[in-house]
Amino acid sequence: MEWKSGKEIRRLFVDFWVSKGAKHYESFSLVPEDPTLLFTIAGMVPFKKYYLGIAEPDVDSAVTSQKCVRTNDIDNVGRTARHHTFFEMLGNFSWGGYFKKESITWGWAFLTDVIGLDPDRMYATIYKDDEEAFDVWTKDVGLPDSRILRFGEDENFWFMGPQGPCGPDSEILYDQGPAFSCGPDCKPGCECDRYLEIWNHVFTQYDRQEDGSLLPLPRKNIDTGMGLERLTSLVQGVANDFETDLFRPIMDHVCDMAGIGYGDGPQGDMAAKVISDHIRAVSFMIADGILPSNDGQGYVLRRLLRRAARYGRLIGLKKAFLTDLIPNVMDIMADPYRELLDNRLTIEQVVAVEEKRFGRTLEQGSDLLHQEISSVLAGDGSILSGDVAFELYDTYGYPLELTREICEEKGISVDEDGFRREMEVQRERARSSSKQANAVMTGDLYAELLSEHGATPFLGYDSIELEADLTVLMKEGKVVDSASTGDSVELLLSRTPFYAERGGQVGDQGFVKGDGFVVEVEDTIHPAGDLIIHRGMVTSGTVKSGCKVRAMVDRDRREAITKNHTATHLLHESLIRVLGGHVRQNGSLVSDRFLRFDYTHFEPLSSSEQDEVELMVNQEIQNNKSLKVDETDLATAKNLGAKALFEEKYGDKVRVVSISEFSSELCGGVHVCATGEIGLFKIINDESIGSGIRRITAMTGMNAFRNYQNITGTLKELSSNLGVRPARLIEKIQSMDEENRELQKKLQRYTIRSAMDDLKESVVKTDIGHGVSLYVASIEGVTPDQLREVGDSIKDRDPGSVTLLMSSDGDRTQMVCMVGSGAVEKGLHGGKIVKEVAALFGGKGGGRPTMAQAGGPKIDDMKDILDKAVAIVKGYVK
Repeated sequence: MEWKSGKEIRRLFVDFWVSKGAKHYESFSLVPEDPTLLFTIAGMVPFKKYYLGIAEPDVDSAVTSQKCVRTNDIDNVGRTARHHTFFEMLGNFSWGGYFKKESITWGWAFLTDVIGLDPDRMYATIYKDDEEAFDVWTKDVGLPDSRILRFGEDENFWFMGPQGPCGPDSEILYDQGPAFSCGPDCKPGCECDRYLEIWNHVFTQYDRQEDGSLLPLPRKNIDTGMGLERLTSLVQGVANDFETDLFRPIMDHVCDMAGIGYGDGPQGDMAAKVISDHIRAVSFMIADGILPSNDGQGYVLRRLLRRAARYGRLIGLKKAFLTDLIPNVMDIMADPYRELLDNRLTIEQVVAVEEKRFGRTLEQGSDLLHQEISSVLAGDGSILSGDVAFELYDTYGYPLELTREICEEKGISVDEDGFRREMEVQRERARSSSKQANAVMTGDLYAELLSEHGATPFLGYDSIELEADLTVLMKEGKVVDSASTGDSVELLLSRTPFYAERGGQVGDQGFVKGDGFVVEVEDTIHPAGDLIIHRGMVTSGTVKSGCKVRAMVDRDRREAITKNHTATHLLHESLIRVLGGHVRQNGSLVSDRFLRFDYTHFEPLSSSEQDEVELMVNQEIQNNKSLKVDETDLATAKNLGAKALFEEKYGDKVRVVSISEFSSELCGGVHVCATGEIGLFKIINDESIGSGIRRITAMTGMNAFRNYQNITGTLKELSSNLGVRPARLIEKIQSMDEENRELQKKLQRYTIRSAMDDLKESVVKTDIGHGVSLYVASIEGVTPDQLREVGDSIKDRDPGSVTLLMSSDGDRTQMVCMVGSGAVEKGLHGGKIVKEVAALFGGKGGGRPTMAQAGGPKIDDMKDILDKAVAIVKGYVK
C-alpha cells in the first residue's frame, strides 16, 4: 500500500464520492444549528433535519469531511491510540438516492482500489436479520461468509431515539495483524486494536413507532462515517493516530521544546499526545467563533486549553508555549480549512491570554497543595486525601499526575480511589446535564409550514410596502380561519417587505391591512429556515385566512435600522484598522435606537483609540460613499476579501455589501444607499462582557444628535453650578477633588488621634505574676492597624507585656495580641493566646509569638471576653 498524507486521503475521499454524483459540502461549523447538541459531533449532524423529514435537501446525495468535537472521553485522550477531542469524519450521505448496494460496493472500491487496503484483511459486521446487506457483501463484493459477522441491535442497529428514523448498519473492519492482538482469544468484534473498525454504513430505512414496531420509510437513506485520523494511521502504517502526519509535527515540536524524545517514556508521550490533540481542537473552536467562558462551549474550550497547558508543566514547560504550536496546526490543517488562516491572530491572542491566566491559577493551586502536604506531614500522615486531589484538579487545573509527582517528592502518596470517586460524581453531574446526547429534533408547526409553503419571498430590499396573500393565519400556536380585534396572531404571507430578525438585526414592525381589518405587526421572525412569520395584534376588524392584504413596514423605524446596520460595518472595519487584525465580530444587535457590537479584544479602548475609531467612521460618513450589493457564491465572496461572520449560516448564494474600498462583508441585512444618510456616529460605551470579548454601544443619526444635546445640556448646567466656563470644568473639578482629599486626610488624622486617646485611656493593666503584665482594652470603631499601633507602644515600653485589644467595626469584632520579648521568653505565644480567646466569641485567628490577630462575629460585651482572657493568659505563664 502506497503511503499517502492525511490531506491527500481527505481529497481522494471527496473526489471519489463526487465522481458518484454526490455534492461536496465544505465542513459545517463546530457550532451546530441543532439546539440539542453542544458541538457538531458527527458528519450527519448538519443533515439531521433531512433524515427526520422536517426539511427537504437540495440534492439526493452529499459528501463531507466534517470537523467534529467530542469530549465525553476526554480523560482517555493520550492514553489510547484512537481517542480525540477534535477529529474529522469522512461521510457520504444519500436521501432517496442510492442505497445499500451502492453504499457498500462503492465504499469497498474506495478502500481497496483508491486507498489500497488489502481486501484479504477486511471483515464486515451486519445486523443479524439484514439479509439484503449480507447478499451485497457476499454476491456483489465477494466477501467470504467467514468474514461477515452478525450482531444484534446493540452493535449493528442505529436509531436517533426511542421513536423515529432508524435502521441497520454495517461496519467495515481491518485486521492490523497479531502485533495488535490482545491474546489468543482475539477475534473480530474484540475491543482491542487488531480488528480495527474503519467505516460504518447506516441504512436508515425504518420509522420506529411508539410500540416498537418498524414501518418502512417512504424514502430510504444512507449515512456513513469514517474517521480520517484512523484511516490515515492504516495507510501510513503507524501504531496509532498520533503518529500520522495529522499530529506528528505538533508532537515533535512539543518534544523539542521540552528537551525530550517521543518514545522516551510514557509520561512524555502522553503529554505530547494530549497537547497535540487539544491545540488542534482549541484552534478550530476559536476559528468557529467559540471563546473561553465559564459555561457551554466556552467552558469546554477553556478546559481543553488549560489541560494542554498543565500537561506541558508535567514535562518541564514552565512558560507559556501553546501559541508556538499554532503555526504547526496551520501548516497541517489550513488547507482546506481556510478559517484557521482568516482567524489566526484571534486564535493566537486568545490562547496567549488564557494560558497566561492559567499560569496564575496554577500558582494559587501550588500554595494550597503545599499547605495540605505540610498538614499531612505535621500529623504524621502519609496520604493526601482524594478530596484535596480532586479540588486541585477541578478548581486549579492540577492533573492527578502532577499532584502525585509533587507528593512523591515529599514522601507521601495520593488517595487515588477517593479522587476517582469524586471524579465519577462530577461525571454523573455532567452526564445528567450534557447536551451531547443524541436527542431527537422534532418537527413543529413552523417546520410543517416551511415544508408545505417553502421559503417566504423577501422583497424588502427594494420596497417597504406591497400587496400579498395572507397564506396562513395562526392564533395560540394553531392554524385558524379567522381572528378578531384584540387577538394576538401570527401571519404567513405569500411575500413580504418585512425583514425578519437575523444576523443581529431586529425584525421589522408595521401594519398588515385588508378589507375591514388592521393587524399591527410587533415583530418579524424566522422560526424555521427561511420561513418569515409576522407577529402582532388585530387592532380592528376581523382578519380571515386567504384574503388579500397590504403589508406596510414602519418607514421611520426601518430607516433608523439601516443607518445603524451600515454604521456597524464601518465600525467593524475601523476597529480592525485601529486595533489590529485579531479583531473579529462576536455578535451584534442592530435596532432602531442604537447598535451594539461585540468584538474580540483584550483591553479597553484607550481614549485616543476611541477617538480614532469614531473619526474614521465619521470620515466615511462625510465622504458619502455609495454602497454596492452583489450576489455570488460563498467561495468567490471570501476570495474577494469579504468578511464572513462566524455566527451566520450561509447558503450557496450570498449577499456581499461593499462600502467603496473601505469595507466588504457578507450580509443579508438592510442598509442605507450611501454612507452620508447615517448623518452622525458616536460611541456611547465600551465594556468587557467576557474573557477577551468587549462590547461597544453606539448611536447614529438623530439618536446620536439627541444624545449629544443631552450631554451638552448637562455640561451647561454643571458649568453654571460651579461658576466656570465648560472649557475649565476639568480644571475646576480637579481642584475641588484635591481640596476634598486634603480635608479627608485632616478628618482621618483627627479621628485616629481621638480614637487612640480613647483607646489608651481605656487600657486596663493586670499583674499576671512572674514579671508578666496583661493589658486589655476595647473600643468601638478602631481599625486593626490602630490596635497594633497601641499594642506596639505598650510592647516597646514593657517587654514583659501581653496586650489584648478588641474593637467592633460594623458586623465584625477584631482582636490584636502583642507579646513583649520578655514575655515570649517565659513561654507566652501570641498566636496561641489569640486563637484561644477568639474561640470564646466564635472567632478564629493566629499568628507569630510576638504578634497575632483574630476576627469573628460582632459581640455586645467585649469586656466580658477580656475578663475571661486573664485566666487564659495566666495558664501560659511558667
